Amino acid sequence: MFYLDFEEKLEKFDIEIQSLIQLSKESDIDVKGKIKDIEKKKQSELNRIYNNLSPWQIVKLARHPNRPKTKNFISNIFTNFTPLYGDRLYSEDNAIISGLAFLDESPVVILGTEKGNDMQTRIKHNFGMAKPEGYRKSQRVMKLASKLNLPLICFIDTSGAYPGKDAEERGQAEAIAQSMKVALNCETPCLSVIIGEGGSGGAIALATSDIVLMLSNSIYSVISPEGCSSILWKSANFAETASNSLRITAKDCLEFKIVDQIIQEPIGGAHRYHEKVSSDLKEALTKNIEDLKLLTKDELIKKRNDRYLNYIV
Repeated sequence: MFYLDFEEKLEKFDIEIQSLIQLSKESDIDVKGKIKDIEKKKQSELNRIYNNLSPWQIVKLARHPNRPKTKNFISNIFTNFTPLYGDRLYSEDNAIISGLAFLDESPVVILGTEKGNDMQTRIKHNFGMAKPEGYRKSQRVMKLASKLNLPLICFIDTSGAYPGKDAEERGQAEAIAQSMKVALNCETPCLSVIIGEGGSGGAIALATSDIVLMLSNSIYSVISPEGCSSILWKSANFAETASNSLRITAKDCLEFKIVDQIIQEPIGGAHRYHEKVSSDLKEALTKNIEDLKLLTKDELIKKRNDRYLNYIV
């Protein structure tokens, strides 16, 4: 388990528990009562921390290395996932996963940014930062969802689109803009879920949906706290101060009607309860898809365009 800096006491409690368990294996000493007392203290500390999270602490949770990623949610929520590759123009982009799957008995189309869980997979997926070919692949998959009349579900966990020279040369901004345009005119129910970081245009390219869900310890912002700090104070050292002003938390986004629903994470965060969070998210996805299926194609497109074009105005 990876512990964040504000979880020092939790780490100490877990070390104590593991030491007592080891002691009980090596001797006949009964440690059940002592372990129970420590677990009570640990739960009390968990409640204290997670009921009083600051925006900066939520940023750290959104970036937690053990937080469930797109691949984890695909495995936990869907069955028979069949991946789709390539943009049919340039190449494959591993930063964005796409494919067909079943949500219970219903077929769906899936898109999602993937950060990876260790150094090897993070490098493979470019830390979740998509290049133009990734967004053009997204456009292809969105059009496929329309053609097959299947609900589109997008998972978002990215610090932003890849800002490299090669991406700019291949039209990064245009690819993001086109992804938004294609999403606005998608003829099928579209849902997006912010599961970790929702960074700038790299996120909104997959978040121009009918319904946007957000895990309670995720963030959604036009710029990272470090980026904001660097612009305002010429240093990333004021990222915590910036995070308090950016209004990037799920509660803020719901208040501003940027997202439609918060999926509440258990006390302790999604990184401790993958299956529970996946189960709650699956329930929310199923219900929202059923509601959206009641609308006609024209109603879906009109409602979606009214929502996002009004933001621009």
